[in-house]
Amino acid sequence: MPHLNYPLRFAPILKQYIWGGRRLGSMLCKPVGSATDYAESWEVVDHRDGQSIVSSGPHAGMSLGELVSQLPNELFGTKQYDRFPLLFKFLDANKTLSVQVHPDDAYAQMMDPPDLGKTEAWVVIHADPESVLYAGLKPGIQQNDLKNAVDAGTVAHVLNEFEVTVGDCVFIPAGTVHALGDGLVIAEIQQASNTTFRLFDWNRLGADGKPRDLHVKQSLDVTDFKKGPVRLQEPERIDDVRELLVECDQFQLQRWTVTAGSEFDFQGDGEFQIVSVLRGEVGLIGDHCAALQTGETCLYPAACTTRRATAVSDSVLLVIEGGG
Repeated sequence: MPHLNYPLRFAPILKQYIWGGRRLGSMLCKPVGSATDYAESWEVVDHRDGQSIVSSGPHAGMSLGELVSQLPNELFGTKQYDRFPLLFKFLDANKTLSVQVHPDDAYAQMMDPPDLGKTEAWVVIHADPESVLYAGLKPGIQQNDLKNAVDAGTVAHVLNEFEVTVGDCVFIPAGTVHALGDGLVIAEIQQASNTTFRLFDWNRLGADGKPRDLHVKQSLDVTDFKKGPVRLQEPERIDDVRELLVECDQFQLQRWTVTAGSEFDFQGDGEFQIVSVLRGEVGLIGDHCAALQTGETCLYPAACTTRRATAVSDSVLLVIEGGG
């Protein structure tokens, strides 16, 4: 089998939910159809609910899961995983999402079927005026307070709410109550989990005209009531190009801002990297490479030693590595 010595490109997996819209197509050039509810584009994923398929190069047609099982050393380097540990996606919150909370690894492993926990981070790509996020609970809110708010339909009164603008980053550890407000387009890095407990759905009806299922007991079981309100991340400047947005046990998230004509190296230190272009265009240098344009993502396997690129235009990138 050919070596994984080039950046892998995948076909996006589009997900349609009642809160989606059309901006994944208009802003990020995703291949949307005529519907008006395109909510998520899964860019890199190895999960039972979605499998990224290599779209070009010697491994075209293979799934990310197949690469994990057949070429784990080339994909992961010194760190080893049973499956690819992260999921990277874009979201179009055309309507406000339900209020949710995700379990940690220990709780998720006890589920049937078991899953990973879900710690995640958001980077705002677009925000309508006065768009808000909900992240964490107001100070002092405890389990009975949250349960009473669910029963009364007043969960908004206990949520920590704040306005966001383009470029803002929010870190959502497992156990954090959260929701995206309407008018937002988001880049999200998370553990490779699709386990979501829906705590509250704003008293609205689903596509079938009935209320969507809630998971109140599970939500209350996994909520971290010690955490309190979540604040925006404060980027840590590394150099003229790089900012560290989030570093946790599950992943490291950096933002790179490069100027047209500059050449740079993603480095990688022998581990995998996800690179996604939020704005602009960069040309990747090496075998089986092509330009990454706005909304496009690639995965550098650990075995890929050439990771150079040139900025075709002024560009903003997210560069993601595994944690631990």
